[in-house]
Amino acid sequence: MENPYMLQINSSIQVATAGEALIDFIAHADGRFEPCLGGAVYNLTRALARQGIGTLYLNPLSRDRFGRRLAQGLLEAGVHLAVPEAVPQVTSLAVVNVDEQGHPDYAFYREGVADRATSAAALKQACSRVETLSLVCTGALALSPDDAETYLPWLAAQRQAGRTVVIDANLRPSVMPHQEQYRRHVLTALQFADVIKASDEDLAGLNLPGAGALAQAQHLLQSSRASVLALTLGAQGAALLTRAGQVFQARELEPVAVVDTVGAGDCFLAGLVAAMLGHELPADWGSAFVSEEVAKKLLGGAIASASLCVMRRGCVPPTRSEVLARLESVAMSFTC
Repeated sequence: MENPYMLQINSSIQVATAGEALIDFIAHADGRFEPCLGGAVYNLTRALARQGIGTLYLNPLSRDRFGRRLAQGLLEAGVHLAVPEAVPQVTSLAVVNVDEQGHPDYAFYREGVADRATSAAALKQACSRVETLSLVCTGALALSPDDAETYLPWLAAQRQAGRTVVIDANLRPSVMPHQEQYRRHVLTALQFADVIKASDEDLAGLNLPGAGALAQAQHLLQSSRASVLALTLGAQGAALLTRAGQVFQARELEPVAVVDTVGAGDCFLAGLVAAMLGHELPADWGSAFVSEEVAKKLLGGAIASASLCVMRRGCVPPTRSEVLARLESVAMSFTC
């Protein structure tokens, strides 16, 4: 007898995500710590589903209280779970302190945890069962050298299967004990990407040559096998660089009332992926000429998604209708 759960996901899944799901304990001025659902890949997964993308989360979740909350958050967003049964390992934790400029600093507790209780074989098997799967995403803590045997063989298999591989550099240098090893491993993992997403801070952390973020991004793209690099530039908007040599830049002209930046990059990437899927772009789409119209829609959807996120406390990803409404109401500067 066929599994009805697999029939359900085979009929709708376009994207699979792999990586951390954790609880952020956010420090307040009065000494309290507020527990919030988090993790870059977890945020991305919810953000994709809320934009109407059929999304499968590949990692296990704990049977503890926090794991049940994480699972509930995914299911409420419409995410499918590749491992619907809870596992006995505990949930990953992060303690987050925010400095005067609003930048977060993290301390992670990730030994013997649920989201790491997986393997390359398990990830590959889950993806192989989904006939409609066309794109996979990972990044952030999944780029730790300690998890190389889990994620690198899986990434290689997805690329070999012809699926588009999207990797968010999203560095966490403050929690990696061996910085040079970490940088080398991130650069190795990015060799499996068709699309790289990085921030100006990520590029600086990788110690790339080049005077400024755009030059560093061009160096990273040309030294990888990716066809596109999406670069976030904070208040200055974002850029899209292609292997064919095109550079597109965009930013919203209306000032954004920033509440906090938690999950902004994750929502940006979700908006970009949603637009890529909407235009049915192949894995190597940046290797050939990209029209200004397509680039504008990709950057516009990504930037609008990030703007809506930072206007809310915590990572509350926007829906597709909210993104479309913002694109209609807020003017954007676009250059190429």
